Amino acid sequence: MVERALAASEAEARLVRMLKALGNPIRFQIMKTLAERRTCITQEIVATTPLAQSTVSQHLKVLREAGLIEGEISGPATCYCIDVRGVRWLKDQIEQWLPECCTSDVPWGAFSEQESQRQPGRCC
Repeated sequence: MVERALAASEAEARLVRMLKALGNPIRFQIMKTLAERRTCITQEIVATTPLAQSTVSQHLKVLREAGLIEGEISGPATCYCIDVRGVRWLKDQIEQWLPECCTSDVPWGAFSEQESQRQPGRCC
């Protein structure tokens, strides 16, 4: 029982780190860039932001430590890519966390009759 609770809290801590990392607009932009390009060296990533190389490197470190990206030293540069295992884990966790939310049989933005009759700003 204690081991299961510990494993759950470790998984939750990992999920929080990932979501927190993605909550920063620059890091989110970096993830989008890596998803589009598949791989980038640091200077290519820096070119997509208004930030200095050292600041971008700090953002890359946060993403790497969160398990969202991988970096491989290639000569004088580091080549980054999405950590597929990490992103798959994140997707699985969100699906487990919200299993009944946003099912594929209901189009995004479509509401049930009951939901559409709610007053704005009221969830219940």
